Amino acid sequence: MRYSLKLIVDILTKAEYNYSKENNVNPERSLFMELAKITSKGQITLPVQIRKKLNLKDGDKVLFVEKDGQYVLVNPTMIAFENARQAFEGEAERLGLNDIDDVVALVKEVRANRES
Repeated sequence: MRYSLKLIVDILTKAEYNYSKENNVNPERSLFMELAKITSKGQITLPVQIRKKLNLKDGDKVLFVEKDGQYVLVNPTMIAFENARQAFEGEAERLGLNDIDDVVALVKEVRANRES
């Protein structure tokens, strides 16, 4: 699946994090900083704090995005969820889904139509 750079940049600029001083925040610039070392094979170990903040687990993939000459590390799952959210935006209203009962009724209707 390909993501537009504009979508990725929009998501990144909307994401706001409030870090405390104990999490390596530069209070003047509100930046979170961590240091990682590159091995001879070009590999890095992501610091635990970054893995936690990006909700990354063993085997997950990461996305590197170039923005204004700098690279940003992103959890691609966040991009996929944002794509899905945008794709479905307004669909509940269009279908007249006002609460969970409406959703359950729609699912039952779709299943019934599939079985017949």
